[in-house]
Amino acid sequence: MSYQTPRGTYDILPDESGKWQELEQIIRDQCRLYRYKEIRTPYFEDTSVFARKNDSSDMVNKEMYTFTMGTDSYTLRPEGTAGVIRAFDQHKLYGSMEMPARFYYMGAMFRHERPQKGRQRQFTQFGVENIGVKSPEIDAETIALGIDIVKAMGISSIKVSINTLGDDESRQAYRDALKAYFEPHIDTLCADCRRRIVQNPLRILDCKVDHDNPVVKDAPRLSDYLNEESKAYFERVLAALDAMGIAYEVDDRLVRGLDYYTHTVFEVISTHPESGSQATIFGGGRYDHLVDYFGGPQMSGIGFAIGMERLLILAGAEGHRAPEDDGTDVYVIGLGDVSAEVLKTAEEIRHAGFTAEANLMQRSLKSQFKSADRSRASYIVIMGEDEIRNGTVNVKNTKTKSQETIARNQLIDKLKEWNI
Repeated sequence: MSYQTPRGTYDILPDESGKWQELEQIIRDQCRLYRYKEIRTPYFEDTSVFARKNDSSDMVNKEMYTFTMGTDSYTLRPEGTAGVIRAFDQHKLYGSMEMPARFYYMGAMFRHERPQKGRQRQFTQFGVENIGVKSPEIDAETIALGIDIVKAMGISSIKVSINTLGDDESRQAYRDALKAYFEPHIDTLCADCRRRIVQNPLRILDCKVDHDNPVVKDAPRLSDYLNEESKAYFERVLAALDAMGIAYEVDDRLVRGLDYYTHTVFEVISTHPESGSQATIFGGGRYDHLVDYFGGPQMSGIGFAIGMERLLILAGAEGHRAPEDDGTDVYVIGLGDVSAEVLKTAEEIRHAGFTAEANLMQRSLKSQFKSADRSRASYIVIMGEDEIRNGTVNVKNTKTKSQETIARNQLIDKLKEWNI
């Protein structure tokens, strides 16, 4: 029987892992510059962490992997924010950390949806959460962090779309207006949007099915329902982006896919011709009620998430290539029955901080040299029974093709002297 990965999952093979390691390092380096610290939460949580009451998102209603153990219901995490906020509250970090508290996370997420390029059922997501201070300037700084990561991956063909959902008062007024507007036209909407009229009519504006429906296109505009405080907040966000030289477009139809957002929402979109339907690189927004929902004090936060698979695809489309493996520093060749000494020498080399491979099989000298060549070794250490008796090794520099015999106990000092 031939076994295959489950649909919507994939293996990252050794010749592909380098680009993942590079991306992960870029993320860590950029987050360090912005003073974000890593947080790691469980891969599954109590279902109620993600399925909050009256949630209209497709993620909650259609895509979660949920299982039961006895009377307990658990869900594989479909997104990162909820788990981070749960941990923030559970460990009372609001009382021990300087505000705002800055977190980032990386890891596998799970959503049951139709697999396609850049979107799998098990996917890898990076995200940040900035919690504890409500500030338009923090909103802009958060967007800047995401852009810096994208640019560090060689992606330059981008567009920033931004909108405001306003505060609770503005948002509720707009929800009421949308509900009153859409109810007479309910028969023209898809089944999901008929549900959304009750749960969250803002989500109708984000529907892929009804995107071109004239009724949706003619819906009331959110800007007409913003109070003065919400307008002023959004103007400060835009002013902060202007100050950093970040270009943007205000899109008053942008609402994002999760129900908990308030005030600022944003997406950074690829404008590269090969991006196709998977053009959104990352998106997020501000939330005012998640911290208190999970039992903490009333605190605001803002975050975004990036699908790392999609980021790698777009980086490749723009010509970015991950660094190649530099090869091994030293390859140790043995002549005769000297495997134990070969192994010992390789270990000494590794403990000194150099990479090393060793031939531990009975092979011809020619085969071993071919293996050293495939490993792109900088130096080859050759030792046989005579060298072991004499306390020496032969060392070949693969670049200059020169070879010399040195005392074995001087090998490490010589490698350091040669500055591999």
